[in-house]
Amino acid sequence: MNTSLQVLCPQCDAINRVPAARLADGPRCGECRAALFEAKPVALSEARFRRHLRHSGIPLLVNFWASWCGPCRAMAPAFEAAARTLEPRMRLVKVSTEEAPGLAAELAISSIPTLALFAGGREVARQAGALPTRGIIAWAGANAAH
Repeated sequence: MNTSLQVLCPQCDAINRVPAARLADGPRCGECRAALFEAKPVALSEARFRRHLRHSGIPLLVNFWASWCGPCRAMAPAFEAAARTLEPRMRLVKVSTEEAPGLAAELAISSIPTLALFAGGREVARQAGALPTRGIIAWAGANAAH
């Protein structure tokens, strides 16, 4: 049985159905033709985050950050590098707590950077503090099975 997963386009947010076995084959959006995976984190607003959370068939690894945060800026290249390894098994996204303060409050993000892993529309793991690339990959892999 070839299971299809819903994958949202990082450009237009269209919902695409992709056979699970074909995730690594460079699928493109049926709406705008953009690559569904670009091996880099996708910056999402609160509204876009909610859409991805509601419709994504793959786990979302979210980096909650702020532009004034030194550890956030220090971790940004590591998070970007982790995307090259973790996609397409999960979508890496970043949400600015400055631009989405309501979402940060709702999710009780009390320190940044904070990584949160969501699967099936709900949070399954959280890690506060900056991590190196290998730490992000190991943490995400260990928690993705939950």
